[in-house]
Amino acid sequence: MVVDDNRDNLDLIGHILDGEGLDCEMAVSGMEALAMMENRPFKLVLTDLMMPQMNGIQLLEKLKESWPDIEVIIITAHGSIKTAIEAIKKGAYGYILKPFEPDDFRLEIHKVMELIRIKRENVSLKEELAQVRHSDEMVGKSPQIAAIQELVKSVASTNATILIMGESGTGKELVANAIHNSGGRRNGPFVKVNCAALAETLLESELFGHEKGSFTGAIGQKKGKFEAASGGTIFLDEIGEISPALQVKLLRVLQEREFERVGGTKQVKVDVRVISATNRSLSDGVRDGWFREDLFYRLNVIAINMPTLRERKADVPELAKYFLEKYRLDLNKNVRHISDKAMKCLTNYDWPGNIRELQNVIERAVVLSGREIISESDLPENIQSGPEQGTTPDRGGLGSFKDAKRRFEKEFIQRALAKNSGNISRTAVMIQLARKNLQDKIKTYDIEVDRTSENTDVAGYIPG
Repeated sequence: MVVDDNRDNLDLIGHILDGEGLDCEMAVSGMEALAMMENRPFKLVLTDLMMPQMNGIQLLEKLKESWPDIEVIIITAHGSIKTAIEAIKKGAYGYILKPFEPDDFRLEIHKVMELIRIKRENVSLKEELAQVRHSDEMVGKSPQIAAIQELVKSVASTNATILIMGESGTGKELVANAIHNSGGRRNGPFVKVNCAALAETLLESELFGHEKGSFTGAIGQKKGKFEAASGGTIFLDEIGEISPALQVKLLRVLQEREFERVGGTKQVKVDVRVISATNRSLSDGVRDGWFREDLFYRLNVIAINMPTLRERKADVPELAKYFLEKYRLDLNKNVRHISDKAMKCLTNYDWPGNIRELQNVIERAVVLSGREIISESDLPENIQSGPEQGTTPDRGGLGSFKDAKRRFEKEFIQRALAKNSGNISRTAVMIQLARKNLQDKIKTYDIEVDRTSENTDVAGYIPG
């Protein structure tokens, strides 16, 4: 983006940048530039120093405050060593004096664009390395997880479309990561999209991109996630949440490997593997009419059903030790063991939030424990109750009716929230409870809410 109150200067700089094949937008004031930044993440801002209302240094400060990674170059005919030092101290990449030679200007722009490219590659590499370190490891030796590990090995080398099904927190994204990183596309991008997190119009633009002027705020062309994933894998989480209109467009991508950007007419071809995931029954959706049958069969070429943690309780000790080691290192704590009593409590709990809930419980215990060993008292109260105070009615030591009622309500709400991806409004409708009352119970029972939807109003933190 180029910012200058002199339109002749804007035309000159725009002409030079267009000649270099760089996509640029123009703003005639600092306020206009800030408004444009809200709608598009520019990589580089070239701004004049002397402008009315807001000068280049003031614009630099506001840009760095809200978008600290953006690069800014100050352009001015009123240069001085003092001004240059001030701009660089405040985070500017550099300083160009007018009048300038076009070749010198081009060289400076290419230098900063190369720096931006290297920074982005470094960030991407760090994310991929962290992903490989923590996300590909399917911990456990139960028959259920062993079968999934074998299936992952079988399908990773193919380009088959995969549908991963299971409750929230069972590790669907982990399996998608493992498939991508074990296959022939591992050197390509792995792009994740949460289909439940955006409104329909925003999700369409996010997936397929848009053309300049296609809607209010579309001030330039934007490539979507499918283009970003070309040569690699796109992971569509919560695929059951997309609208019928988007289902049609997605079906075309799966059939033809091409699509049009929002507001565009040009066919964009992509080479991408599609892995999708859902905690809803898409076959029920086909039966009830909210999910297209043809799309379901296109997505369901290879089906992977993730078991709940209560179905693979033999893996709980190994998972608990894995998360203990992870958070012991991440949080720099000297917690090395889990007591036998604490492990028994963990093993006998039903885990309505699945692996994600166990991960959260272990992180909490590592934070709270002041000793080398996690004891029963470091666990949440509903897990401390142990097998003697479970929900089976024919056992002794049940405790009071009031305690039983509290345990039932908490587990019931946790399961309902998990079923609705943490969306409080949908959960309230499903369990026929006033939304305000549900929020009160979430606070009363200290329930951690997995925020997988932007409509979730009360959110705790469950790492995922």
